[in-house]
Amino acid sequence: MKHFSFFVAVLALTASCATTSAAVKTAVVPQPAEMTVLSGTLTLPATVAVSGPDSLADRLTANASFFPGIELRRTSSGAGRITFTADPALPAEGYSLTVSPDDIDVKAADRAGAFYAVQTLRQLYNPATRSFPAVEITDWPRFGYRGFMLDEGRHIFGVDQVKKVLDMMALNKLNRFHWHLTEDQGWRMEVPGYPRLATVAACRACDRLGWKDQQPDSTEYGGYYTDDQMRDIVAYAAERCIEIIPEIDIPGHSQAAVAAYPEILACDPENPHEVWRRMGVSDDVINVANPAAVKFAKDVIDHAIDIFPYGYLHLGGDECPTAKWESNPQCTALLDSIGSTNYRDLQLNFYRELQRHIDAKPARDRRRLIFWNEVLHGNTSMLDTSIVIMAWVGADKAAREAAEKGLSTILTPQIPYYINRKQSTDPSEPLSQGTGTETLERVYSYVPMADVPDSLAGRYMGVQANFWSEYVSTPEFLEYLMMPRLAAVAEAAWTPQAERDYPSFVTRLRQLLPLYDRMGWNYCRKF
Repeated sequence: MKHFSFFVAVLALTASCATTSAAVKTAVVPQPAEMTVLSGTLTLPATVAVSGPDSLADRLTANASFFPGIELRRTSSGAGRITFTADPALPAEGYSLTVSPDDIDVKAADRAGAFYAVQTLRQLYNPATRSFPAVEITDWPRFGYRGFMLDEGRHIFGVDQVKKVLDMMALNKLNRFHWHLTEDQGWRMEVPGYPRLATVAACRACDRLGWKDQQPDSTEYGGYYTDDQMRDIVAYAAERCIEIIPEIDIPGHSQAAVAAYPEILACDPENPHEVWRRMGVSDDVINVANPAAVKFAKDVIDHAIDIFPYGYLHLGGDECPTAKWESNPQCTALLDSIGSTNYRDLQLNFYRELQRHIDAKPARDRRRLIFWNEVLHGNTSMLDTSIVIMAWVGADKAAREAAEKGLSTILTPQIPYYINRKQSTDPSEPLSQGTGTETLERVYSYVPMADVPDSLAGRYMGVQANFWSEYVSTPEFLEYLMMPRLAAVAEAAWTPQAERDYPSFVTRLRQLLPLYDRMGWNYCRKF
C-alpha cells in the first residue's frame, strides 16, 4: 500500500494518488510500491557531499548531469549530504529513499537499486530551486524482466539515437533492451568471415518499403553497426543497468542474409535474390537442411555471444513460411529423417542443433534462447525446457500455453504493446501501423497476468513493449511514438497492479514533461 501523511490525506480526502497533491508533488513514474509524502522540502547547496560505498554512490556521481545546478563531491561530510548504504534485506533492484529537510538517505539492495533510486531523485528534483519534496519511499519492481524492443532491420537509427532510447528506458526503470538486428529488409551487424553481410545484406534499393498498392521508392538505403559501435552501446547500457538481448531472426525473416549468401543459405540458389523491398512476410527463408547454413548460424551466434555478454539470446522464430522447404529435396529428406511430417519441425530441429552448439560452450558463453510464440506450433519437446517464449500474437493465451508446458514466458502483446502503432485517430497523426486505437490509456490499461493462477505465476518473467520500424525512419518519429507510451508499459512492469491508476499516471506524467523537454525528447502530447 502507498502511505500518505495526514496532511496530504486531509487535502486529498482519499488514499488514492489519482488526483492528490501528493501525486503532483512526487511525480514519480513508475509509481513506487510504497511512498509517504512528508512536510517540507530539501534545498541543496551548490556543492553536495556524496558518501557510501563506490558500488552504490557512483550511481549518482557518474551521472551528475542528471542534477543541473549542483556539484557532487565524494566526501562523508558537508551540507546537503546524500548517503548511500547497502541493504541486503531489500528485494533485488529495490531501494529505500528518505528525503528530509536536511539530507537524503538511500539504501539499496544492489547496484541497480541504487541506480533506480537516482532515477526517482531525478524526477523529484526541481532544478530551478535545487530542491526536493520531503518523502519516504520503499520501492522494488514487480517483474524482474522489464523490456523494450527496437527493430533496426527495417530502418536503422544509429549509435546516438540508440543511446537516447537507452536513456528513455533508464528513466523508466526498464532493464532489458531487445535489439532486433536482422530482417528481410536489412542486416545490421558485421560478422567476421561474412563480409557480404555488411556490403550486401545491410543495403537495399529503397528507403520507403512497399506495402499492398504502395510501391517502394528508389532511394538507396543501408547501414550497419561495427563491432566497436556495438560494444560501445553495450557499455553505455550497462552503465544504466540495462542488459542487451540481441535478436538474430532465423530461419525466417532472413531474406537479407539469403541475398548476401544465396549459395549457402537459399533453398533455391539458382534463382536471383535481393534484400527485400516490401513489408510483410517473405517466404525466402534459410535452408535449414544445408550444413553450410547451419554453420553460418553458429558463426553468427558465436559472434553475438562475444559482443553481448549476457544470459539471453533471441533467435526469432516468428512468421517463418515453409513453402520453400516443402519444395527442397534436402529439406524433405531431413524431415523424413527426424520422423516428422510437420515442416514446422524443421525449424525446431534447426534450433535444437544451435542449442546443442551453445550448450557445448564454457559456462560463461552459454545462453538461454528466446523465441516468439510461433515455435509452440511445432514439437517443443525437441528443445530444452530452459527456452523462453515471448508471447505476442494471442499473447495471454500463448503465454499461458507456454507456462503450462513448463516454459518461462514474457508478455509482449501486439495489442496494445506494439508502440510503433498509431496512438490517435486524429487526422494529423503521422502514417504508421494500426488505426489509432493504441492510445496511451489503452496501453496503460492492459493488465499483465490477468487471471493467471499462482501455480503458473512463477513462469512469467515480465513484460516488454515492441517497436517495429516499417513506417518509421527518423529519430523524431521514433521518439514521438515511443513516449510516453513507453512509460505506461514501464509502470505495468514495475508497479504492483493494485497500485496502478490511469488518472494518477497522467497527473504524474504531466509533471514530468519539463524533464522530457530538458532531455531533448520528442514526445506525443495527445493525452
